[in-house]
Amino acid sequence: MDNGTATLLLKRPVTIKAIVTNRWKEEVQQQLQSQINQLDSQMQQLDMQGQRTIEEIKQQSIKPIGPQVTKQIESIQTQVNQKKSEMLEKKNQILQQLQQVQLLELNQEVVQAQMESFFRLQQGDNLVKKLNVEVVIRDGVVEEIRGEI
Repeated sequence: MDNGTATLLLKRPVTIKAIVTNRWKEEVQQQLQSQINQLDSQMQQLDMQGQRTIEEIKQQSIKPIGPQVTKQIESIQTQVNQKKSEMLEKKNQILQQLQQVQLLELNQEVVQAQMESFFRLQQGDNLVKKLNVEVVIRDGVVEEIRGEI
């Protein structure tokens, strides 16, 4: 095989950019709101499970409740509070994203995702240009492919 025809098949990152439209904003806001609702529901379930577990421990223990049972209850409460704290942090991040989406201007381009694609590379190709590829979409439809395919 001579060097002029040697090619490599490589993987590269492809940035997916969305053009902000009213429809895009509505869809993203709905997705974020759905995530918030899901987290709220999970926190309620966590609270109920924690209380149920604590009640079961109290019912199974000998009265009066001893220090070992008290430690067990405190441990469960600590775990519940820790998990709720993580969920609240995530909820706050989503709320910030929601606020950022509301502030975006129409027709602005925003990075929506990162994907991978394969490409052929051969001697004489500009690797930097081949690695910089973006797909621009408007309401899910490809509007432009930027870079060397």
